[in-house]
Amino acid sequence: MKALILIGGYGTRLRPLTLSILKPLVEFCNRPMLVHQIEALVAFLRACLQAGINEIILAIHREAECIEDSIRSLCESSFQGHKVDLHFSYEDEHLGTGKFFVFILIALGGPLAQAAYWLKDLKEPFFVLNSDIICNYPFQRMLDFHKSHGKEGTMAVTKVEEPSRFGAVVYNDHSGGVLRFVEKPYDFIANKVNAGLYVFNSSLRPTSIEVEIFPRMVEDGQLYCIEFSGFWMDIGRPEDFIQGMRLYLSHLYESKLLTSSCPPRTKLLGNVLI
Repeated sequence: MKALILIGGYGTRLRPLTLSILKPLVEFCNRPMLVHQIEALVAFLRACLQAGINEIILAIHREAECIEDSIRSLCESSFQGHKVDLHFSYEDEHLGTGKFFVFILIALGGPLAQAAYWLKDLKEPFFVLNSDIICNYPFQRMLDFHKSHGKEGTMAVTKVEEPSRFGAVVYNDHSGGVLRFVEKPYDFIANKVNAGLYVFNSSLRPTSIEVEIFPRMVEDGQLYCIEFSGFWMDIGRPEDFIQGMRLYLSHLYESKLLTSSCPPRTKLLGNVLI
């Protein structure tokens, strides 16, 4: 299977953290943000054996071409001995990852079209990830659900306290079929938002994608969504970046992945990764 990670380029929302370094290389809990997603994809590969992700495409702005070797080395060190092909798809025009409707209408269609070469001749579904998202990455659940409904696309949604900040996804609670999107509603419509993780059928050819890909899929009844629990955070802004680290460390602690190795009489406040 293949996975496309939408990296974008400037990372203006994350300034000042991105003033001197590209967004995918900003460290999140001691590791670059990009590494977290790469490791999650590789873990999915390891769990699925031959059915997992074996090819990753990074959709990135042309300005990052000068550090391709650094990014490649960083990613390949996260493959943990697995055979994974890594490709770069450069955007000639900066489209970014954006927010909700901007992300849906522009940032998804643009990189998909740019990555058409790497996504051609597919005979199985492929994943698309927004690089600003940190969560527990429910790849297997998404893939199983996608295969069960048999439509063109599946998007993950998650519950948030402030849907007006992101935009709401309205869908059929029984089937999961997406009914409409409401951009930043002032009145309560729904508390589920686009989580930035997708599965698409290979029949959805990147070369034919228009900027209104999702509205067309909704109109044709071809877009479904699946809600996942657990921690989720859009870490595209500095304040959310800090909150995202707290959520991630809490997740490690609750999953028994964060253990204490402090010497006697040493006291730590909160969850800390050293």
